[in-house]
Amino acid sequence: MTDAMERFFARAELFMQRVEASLPHTLTAPDWTASIAFRYRRRTSGQGVISPVAHVGAMDLDSLREIDDQKEKIYRNTAQFVRGGSANNVLLTGARGTGKSSLIRACLHAFAPQGLRLIEVDKADLMDLQDIIELIASRPEKFIVFCDDLSFDDGEPGYKALKSVLDGSVAASTPNVLIYATSNRRHLLPEYMSENQTYKHTEDGEVHPGEGVEEKISLSERFGLWVSFYPFSQEEYLSIVSQWLGNLGFSAEQISAARSEALLWALERGARSGRVAYQFARDFAGRRVLS
Repeated sequence: MTDAMERFFARAELFMQRVEASLPHTLTAPDWTASIAFRYRRRTSGQGVISPVAHVGAMDLDSLREIDDQKEKIYRNTAQFVRGGSANNVLLTGARGTGKSSLIRACLHAFAPQGLRLIEVDKADLMDLQDIIELIASRPEKFIVFCDDLSFDDGEPGYKALKSVLDGSVAASTPNVLIYATSNRRHLLPEYMSENQTYKHTEDGEVHPGEGVEEKISLSERFGLWVSFYPFSQEEYLSIVSQWLGNLGFSAEQISAARSEALLWALERGARSGRVAYQFARDFAGRRVLS
């Protein structure tokens, strides 16, 4: 074989490799016994992969304080789902650091022995959501598809993909899959003052939103259950601090003495939330190791 032919075949092989990488690939199932939580990621080659999470963060429902109403709603909906009853897709919205993601993780741990599994999907990968659902539709487990900190900018393709899967696709809903999403925005899209001008007033005083507003509301309305979270008061924040310090082994006297430091910590962070309380407790406990 001449040098020219060898170069030709080498270039042809490289071309075929690039073509194969650009073609759509069938999504393959992971080892579902490897974990209770999984992540979906799209690689640079275009291949989507579901990978088990090696170390799932521990969280139990009793550790989540000052969100009892929200806890009851999410727990009940998840229990209905796992036990074969009807249940809703859930949108958890509100103040940051108030326990939205932690509550979902706590429910995963609570119901994992009964076959509950979680697949985390990033906003950028929601275009593949239908493929993920088709892959797990015939599995015996129950799956929560989890979208954390979800929000969209105008025109993002994942918005319509999620909207179609929630309600609107010709495909029937899958009884072993629910979508749980958290967001700081109730309607998941940015809202502008100018949109208030599109509201229409009828003669009898009714108010109807314009088409642009209707489009923004339509996605959040397809979640059957809305659960709202609110900023904590000072006493609620200190209660959460006490709970975390108690879990770390501090006495009642030590916890009481830490109140002023906890308040200063929240003041410096500009927020009173469960996340800030947990971060303070970790810092407080860590400093005792050095003393």
